[in-house]
Amino acid sequence: MAKEIPDLIAEVRAGTGKGAARQARRDLKVPGVVYGGGAEPLAIQLNYHYLLKRLKAGRFLSTLFNLKVEGQEDVRVICRGVQRDVVKDLPTHVDLMRLRRTSRINLFIHVDFINQDKAPGLKRGGTLTIVRPEVELEVTAGDIPDHITVDLSGKNIGDVIHINDVVLPEGVKPTIDRNFVIANIAAPAGLISADADEA
Repeated sequence: MAKEIPDLIAEVRAGTGKGAARQARRDLKVPGVVYGGGAEPLAIQLNYHYLLKRLKAGRFLSTLFNLKVEGQEDVRVICRGVQRDVVKDLPTHVDLMRLRRTSRINLFIHVDFINQDKAPGLKRGGTLTIVRPEVELEVTAGDIPDHITVDLSGKNIGDVIHINDVVLPEGVKPTIDRNFVIANIAAPAGLISADADEA
């Protein structure tokens, strides 16, 4: 069901408090804490360049990670905050929250479009315009869908696909209440100009 959850590699941080955090930063580590999930908070640190690469990849705050810390059991976490240096805008501290399999979280899920060959609008030269290649959904941590599927069978030029037109997996719901647009089938440029000439 779910695609592979990316690993987030960290190590236990020796000592807590400002002194230990400063030492971690001097060693090119970013201090952090893992909390929640019915266990004691755990002081960790992540390699600075490794974390920066992850942050630059985007969606760090809405990605579910498998946290790997030597000497500890792997645990699913989601980032609840990244403190940054006010001048350099670089990470100085990370807050991670442990999740139980039953925890509800918001994640961006990929949208898959199928049966393009069965859409009359596309056969006539129409173009599939994807408004949202990913949709933010509320999901259960233990049952994250790899993607949601939009069936284009029978879709014509001018048809608009909304989130309510998509069959979502059980227990999954959009984070936005309104019936937003995911994609539409636009008329080809030649057809638009021909219609304009007729008018």
